Amino acid sequence: MRQLLKKSSLIRALAVAALGSEVLYTNVVSDSNFRFDVTLSLPTRCDLLSAPWRVALFSLGSVMPVVGNDSYPLHFSRVAPDPTVDTNSSASTDGSTHCSRCFTRDTITNAAAKVSPAVVNLSVPQAAGIYGLTMGKSIGSGTIIDSDGTILTCAHVVVDFQGMRASSKGKVEVTLQDGRTFEGKVLNADVHSDIAIVKIKPRSPLPAAKLGSSNKLRPGDWVIAMGCPLSLQNTVTAGIVSCVDRKSSDLGLGGMRREYLQTDCAINVGNSGGPLVNMDGEVVGVNNMKVLVADGLSFSVPIDSVSKIIDQFKKRGRVVRPWLGLKMIDLNGMIISQLKERDPAFPIVDRGVLVPMVTPGSPADRAGFQPGDVVTEFDGKSVGSIKEIIDLMDEKVGKPLKVVVKRANNAVVTLTVIPEEANPDM
Repeated sequence: MRQLLKKSSLIRALAVAALGSEVLYTNVVSDSNFRFDVTLSLPTRCDLLSAPWRVALFSLGSVMPVVGNDSYPLHFSRVAPDPTVDTNSSASTDGSTHCSRCFTRDTITNAAAKVSPAVVNLSVPQAAGIYGLTMGKSIGSGTIIDSDGTILTCAHVVVDFQGMRASSKGKVEVTLQDGRTFEGKVLNADVHSDIAIVKIKPRSPLPAAKLGSSNKLRPGDWVIAMGCPLSLQNTVTAGIVSCVDRKSSDLGLGGMRREYLQTDCAINVGNSGGPLVNMDGEVVGVNNMKVLVADGLSFSVPIDSVSKIIDQFKKRGRVVRPWLGLKMIDLNGMIISQLKERDPAFPIVDRGVLVPMVTPGSPADRAGFQPGDVVTEFDGKSVGSIKEIIDLMDEKVGKPLKVVVKRANNAVVTLTVIPEEANPDM
């Protein structure tokens, strides 16, 4: 028998099929005894699109989607139709249904559409001079988090940082996505965290965004930044999470310890206070700053921290932070090894928090803390990071806390410290 189909002819046929034309390929094969026809019918573009092709999926959750027996196929293969699945967790072919574990061409679009109606533009007149003359406006963004008109934004958008008081007597001009304008009032502002709450009084319920969880984010997760940069409303930019726990000390910011979400989303003047949104259409951060001399270095306040601040606003109208007067450093295996090499008397620990400095006259100083102490237990719980200590202190101002520290030559000491309320200007 001769070759049934010439390779070049088959390639030409497949190329035409890929362009969407229906092809009927026929070749005559014969020998000295008999003759017959070989026919190849190729599908059209519509047939290809409607067929159940396997495609590689991008996972946004902690569990990788399973396709057949291959957890993450890097190829395309034609297989039999899948068994029936729950339509609530699968992505439709037209992109109308969002799958939380799949990344489709409409994933970002759908996420933005959920939050967009709740994004607002904020404009605050800035007073200057002894006569209180208006010297321009502060422009920023915000997110409606309650249908009654409660708006989440950055404190530096609505507060005069130099005077530490609300600008223009706390009045804010709020413009909704549909063009309506309201006069808002600054209810609460925390300069330390750069978070504020603005309230407007609508005649009817407003669309509100859903708050998610920033603790679930991982480096590489897709996010979108929304707001009104340079007063350009309805602006959406996309990027990924670059770091989930960027510390304020890493950015050269003094004062109390703060943590930020770092992303490469493009944000500019006016984006401050706008939402950082995950692919489920949930607010996971509040955009508040960027590095001016670099591209792709933007920072947001994690929404989990913001939620705690909002709760304190509701309880007390302000944020109460306990203060010990300790400078602390997280320890890991490498740091412990280096410290042990420098000082053989350094305590034997697997984890803990090093105290390199104690503020004179502080609660920690009065409790007996010493430079070089390693905190291993705090309020009855084993600790290995500053964040764990901060979480355990919570709002326990004026309440005695037991702290276990290790000192040189493995001496173990139990101290009792009573946190004081931190100065908000620190």
